[in-house]
Amino acid sequence: MGAVNPNRLRWGAIAWLLTLQFFVMEAIAQARYEGAYSRADDVISALGAAESAARQVMNASFVVQAALILGGALLLRPVLSRGAGAVARVLLVASALGVLLVGVFPTDGNATMHAIGAVLYLVGGGLGLIALAYVVRPRSEALGTTLAVLGLIGTAATVFFLTGVTGYLGEGGTERAAAYPVPVGLALAGVLLWRLGGAAAGDADTADRVSRREERERARAERVARERARDEALTAGPGGQRARTPREPAADEIDAEDPWASPGRRRD
Repeated sequence: MGAVNPNRLRWGAIAWLLTLQFFVMEAIAQARYEGAYSRADDVISALGAAESAARQVMNASFVVQAALILGGALLLRPVLSRGAGAVARVLLVASALGVLLVGVFPTDGNATMHAIGAVLYLVGGGLGLIALAYVVRPRSEALGTTLAVLGLIGTAATVFFLTGVTGYLGEGGTERAAAYPVPVGLALAGVLLWRLGGAAAGDADTADRVSRREERERARAERVARERARDEALTAGPGGQRARTPREPAADEIDAEDPWASPGRRRD
């Protein structure tokens, strides 16, 4: 995974944490809704339609949600670069595009674009959480399992919602079962991915320090070897043999008849 910028991961995690703003904005829009509104019977999009007093708040929340999901996916790319991580990133980008369309095209405006956006958001979000589960599970089995369960719930509820199987939870309740897991899962995944990236950056720094230390030790060993070779070369004689210190011949090696031998060394 190369060098990882901890600040980049921090902001990516914060972006996904802030997707929880959806629940706050939805509660505000519901509180200001004129007339009766049921979370079980009424869909979320009704809060962004013309009859909603806080429609601008709700639609702005959709647009902000798109920016947060997309921003988090891009900022966390260093830890979502391969395999399931890359798949999760693509799915979440599609989810971000979907919720953007939901916010820009209210249900009582361009219903077709709104419907396309809703499908992209729900399908991309649910499957994206399942892909994220594969990314984080090697480091945190509990969170990986949690993300997988959230993704499966969201995907199953999406199928039920799109096929009209809403009798048990109601239309609004089924849609919420499909939509709510996405921000919850992203908030949890963002924190762990930030921590994993920070740990990877720390491991990389440690490996770099070890590598530099080994390089210094290797250079020191080579320098010592060169100095030893130089010393041996300086003390070596012709033919590569080490020069020998002259010694006095033994008494039995001196020829008594040698006229050139010193008197003290001539054998009697």
